[in-house]
Amino acid sequence: MKFISLLRLGGKMYYIVTYDIAEERVNKVRKILRKYFNWVQNSVFEGEISEGKLEKCLLELKNVIDSEEDSIYFYRIENKGNLQKRVLGVEKEVTLNIL
Repeated sequence: MKFISLLRLGGKMYYIVTYDIAEERVNKVRKILRKYFNWVQNSVFEGEISEGKLEKCLLELKNVIDSEEDSIYFYRIENKGNLQKRVLGVEKEVTLNIL
């Protein structure tokens, strides 16, 4: 979890999160990720998150996944202004997460 230290102090960073989780755990993982990020595809989430919330999210996920079988990728976007997204087909509605 060393990438947490790369977050700007007190700021938020933008992440794209993808996962490949065994069927028996996928709903638990999805439920955790929905608390912190916007669900944009079946196995993809994105959004801004603070260091504290990211750490909490990672701890929750660690307690659910099987590290020998499952994988979750966190892609950090340093400058959200440079992010360009193109969607073919239907784009899922983006809603703000309220905790």
